[in-house]
Amino acid sequence: MSGLRDMLIRGSEKVISHYRLLLARAKTEKERELYRSRIECEQRLLDELRDGLPRFAA
Repeated sequence: MSGLRDMLIRGSEKVISHYRLLLARAKTEKERELYRSRIECEQRLLDELRDGLPRFAA
């Protein structure tokens, strides 16, 4: 199961990196708010993965 968790962690890190690039290129405040929100959400999920908590609720 550790392999799957590691893959999910890498995926979340990649998503965060992508959103940071989009944030840096955002032209409007609305876009910046959207990307910040998505980064925060993905960061919470990443923190849960790293702490060993389940990522998805049943």
